[in-house]
Formats: sequence, C-alpha cells, structure tokens
Amino acid sequence: MEEFIKELQIKIEKLENEINFKNGLISLLSHDSKELFGNFLWLLEAMEQKTISEEDFFKLLPEIKRDAQKNLQTAQDSTAWLKTQYGEYKIKPVKIMVMDLFYHLEEKYAAGLKEKNIKFYFKGDPEAFLTTDYLLLKYILDKIFNNAVKYSFPGKDIYLQEVTVDDQIILSVIDFGTGIDEKYLSAIYTYENPIFKGTAGEKGVGLSLKIVKNFISLMHGKINIFSSENNGTTVSLFLRKFIE
Repeated sequence: MEEFIKELQIKIEKLENEINFKNGLISLLSHDSKELFGNFLWLLEAMEQKTISEEDFFKLLPEIKRDAQKNLQTAQDSTAWLKTQYGEYKIKPVKIMVMDLFYHLEEKYAAGLKEKNIKFYFKGDPEAFLTTDYLLLKYILDKIFNNAVKYSFPGKDIYLQEVTVDDQIILSVIDFGTGIDEKYLSAIYTYENPIFKGTAGEKGVGLSLKIVKNFISLMHGKINIFSSENNGTTVSLFLRKFIE
C-alpha cells in the first residue's frame, strides 16, 4: 500500500509540473504578444496622429525590432515543444558524434561569435559519441549556446566540453560572461525569474531553459547550472551514452 501511495504521489507531482509548465507557457505567450502588438500599434497611431516626430519614430524602431525577434523566438520555442506533445513523444535514437554538434554550433553562431570577437573551442575526446534523440539534443544545445553567446563579454572564449564516465556522457557549455546571481539560480526554471539582457542588449523571455529541462527529462537525463555573477556560467548535461 505504501509503495502504491508513493507511486501515486510521483504521478501527481509529474502532472502538476506539466500543468504548471503549460499554464506558464500560455501566460507567457499571451503577455508577450500583447506587449509587442500593443507597442507596435501605439507607435503607428502616434505617427498617424503626428504626436511623435519622424526622428523619434525611427529611434524607437530598433527596440520594436528586438521585441519582434524575442517574440519570434518564443513562437519557435513553443513550436518545438508542441512537437513533443502530440500523443506520447517517442525518442528516436541515432548515433551522434559530439564533434558534429560542435561544428553545428560553430557554423550556426559564426556571425554572433565574430560580432563579439569570441573564440569557440572544444575540450574532450574528438571521437566521443552518444546515441540519443538528435532533434531534442540539437534544440537543447542550441538554446544553451545561444545564451552563452548572448551573455558573454566581448573577447571572452566559450567551450563545449565532453567528459565520458562509464555509460554516461557529460556535455558542458562554458562561458565567461555576466553569469547569474546565486539568489536567482533556484528560480531559473520558473516563471518568476527576472529576464536579463545580453551584453549587446539582446532580449530573451527565459522560456528556452524551461523547455530544455522538459526535453532533458524526455531523454532521461539531468541538467546542472553553475554560475557566478560576472564570472560566467557552466551548463552541464548529464546524458546516457546509449538510449533506446
């Protein structure tokens, strides 16, 4: 009986987490969409009614552009998450070379790395591999690396580090950027944590890491974030080397 109650409590906790995640996602999408379109509509009406000068209008456009980019990213993140919600998502394991993940990140973020004069390096076994779901893993690393670039100081390096221990592989993205104050770390996956701006004024909604944690659980893995304000952040993924 005790074992049955314990199992039931685990299921209830899992359902509560899923409901909170979905409610938070809906709230976030609703709030950000209203904010973006509200600001855009206000700007257009101000121009029509000539309550704002043409010079001030163009000064505000970069801010509107950043808001639009932020909301586009939110929509893309939400779409990626929704793909895992149609029925029971089934992991599609394939062999993935870790160096291929490194080259993918290096190529995709080449412009952002160049803009901030950031060098990207690999540490670990160049022959290392794991067998897992490529769609989920690529999404996870994309989001973690995007944050690393966003919050890195110009001229600082970023590393993708691989460590294999028995049947576990640990992938870490290490940056030396703004970091996160310890008091905010415990709330990093909630909807109450503050939103930070990148070192070049980039905006984010904080949604990516919430979806990342959700995807990591689908892969039967764990995520750990070690960060210190103004000293950088290390995000480590603890994954099974083989997943069926």
